[in-house]
Amino acid sequence: MSAQATALLESGSEHTSPGGHYSYRVLGPCCRLFDREELPWPCCRLAWRSKEPSWRRIGRRFVADLASRRCPSYAVELLQPGARPTRTVITLFPVRLGSDLQEWWYSKQPTSMDLANSKPPSLDAIKKAGAAAPAE
Repeated sequence: MSAQATALLESGSEHTSPGGHYSYRVLGPCCRLFDREELPWPCCRLAWRSKEPSWRRIGRRFVADLASRRCPSYAVELLQPGARPTRTVITLFPVRLGSDLQEWWYSKQPTSMDLANSKPPSLDAIKKAGAAAPAE
């Protein structure tokens, strides 16, 4: 059973990995993207089961990674004893995003690109919006 994320990890907070092999400092939330321009072309028809991506590459260049879309990802600084801190991206796969948090994290709505949308709505604001919505 996976845990559900209801809030972001605080920037600057330190956590240990699930296995306890290293610790990390959270720099901030991010989303895992892959660059369609860097995919290996041409692709093998058997590997894609005849669902090849278009050669025309219509749409956005950077596309959300489907495997990590339901899980929170953070830019972190690995804190390994005896080594330099290393910056990388960690996806917490055992944790699932709640529906409101997932909509903020990986939204396809044009309004999500607004600079004022840098933080997800608070749980209180979500509850108020749900209570204010008229019943259908």
